[in-house]
Amino acid sequence: MQVSVEAIGTLERRMEVQVPAERIEQAVNERLQRLSRTVRLKGFRPGKVPVKVVRQQFGEQVRQEVLGDLLQQTFAEAIVQQKLTPAGGPKIEPLNMERGSDLKYRAVFEVVPDIDLKGVEGMELSRPVAEVTEADIDAMIENLRLQRAEYVVVDREARETDRVIVDFEGTIDGLAFDGGKGEDVPVVLGEKRMLEAFETALIGTRAGEQKVVELTFPDDGPPSTAGKQARFEVKIKSVAERRLPEVDEEFAKSFGIEEGGPQRLREEVKENMERELAAAVRARIKQQVMDNLIAANPIELPKTMVEDQVRELQLDAARRLGIRDASQLPPADKFVEPARRRVALTLLFSELVRHADLKVDQARVQERFEELAAQFPDPEQALQLYRTNPQLQRQMEAAVLEDQVIDWVIERARITDVPSTFKELMNFGA
Repeated sequence: MQVSVEAIGTLERRMEVQVPAERIEQAVNERLQRLSRTVRLKGFRPGKVPVKVVRQQFGEQVRQEVLGDLLQQTFAEAIVQQKLTPAGGPKIEPLNMERGSDLKYRAVFEVVPDIDLKGVEGMELSRPVAEVTEADIDAMIENLRLQRAEYVVVDREARETDRVIVDFEGTIDGLAFDGGKGEDVPVVLGEKRMLEAFETALIGTRAGEQKVVELTFPDDGPPSTAGKQARFEVKIKSVAERRLPEVDEEFAKSFGIEEGGPQRLREEVKENMERELAAAVRARIKQQVMDNLIAANPIELPKTMVEDQVRELQLDAARRLGIRDASQLPPADKFVEPARRRVALTLLFSELVRHADLKVDQARVQERFEELAAQFPDPEQALQLYRTNPQLQRQMEAAVLEDQVIDWVIERARITDVPSTFKELMNFGA
């Protein structure tokens, strides 16, 4: 097999491959031989069809299949031979596929850039240092009380923290739109789960009243409503006042605390908050590592990788917005920079794995799966499902390997501790 490679840009390569006709014919003959042992043709016993007959019946089909397979096989062989790492699939252009002649084709593709890692040894990092205080626990308990709130119907004007039940119909330029109509919709004033202008307009209303609310949708919403003026006709059906439970034995039991009451609840809340705090500190340090790596290692990114990542981010955003129509995908340009960052980090982390000769720690993978499985009613069954799902296994291994990379960098970093608080790190109660 003859291979020639030409650089047509910093990362783009044009490769021409020539596969001997003998290899093609050998592959065709081998496939016809195998087919003769399995094909069923009228007038012949199974497994006894002569190769000559099989060739007459299926020769051209088999040849096309062989050529398709050889394009993939020989491309893979050629990039190994030339020591190239493609950044994405090639665009293949056949140059000669005539019977009896060598197979010739041209493949154009981008390669992964060479990276000379910088800024890793002695990286400057700041580590937030905080503890969970009694005041933090009090605030979290109050948050748990809010989760168990009850609402009692009252005969007065709606105020902050009340729950208002409403019917509404919205229009844009006089026309109805998807999601613009609702019946018996609960709105807790001040929670900001609805548009803030909508909630604010309900303050001071009473059951039985009707109100017109005009507002402007935010620019970052679905394309059908983003930035547009809307008019809602709202009917207030009831106003209910929030009542919070006492922190007592029953309250603790509602969170699965069968013994120990409020004190044991506080202890468990503290343990959970400390775990969350440790994860938040880790996330802050990881963010710094990623930022520093990108700043110290500017690299040219393969266009195909960036385009693939942009598309993935578009689809992910569409799923979160409930968009199913491909024509309604959010504009690609808003995802270009996040996509470039993701691609850069993927390449840098891959180089760090190679540079540090890191291997996936299977014990950590198992530990992660056990943590996830523990959240299900039958942990053993969940764990078995995780272990037998190759895709989940690969995803978990990738996540663990990424953590190992971060650990490897942190071990070599210069770290400065910076005083902080639980509230600041968790953005809690802001």
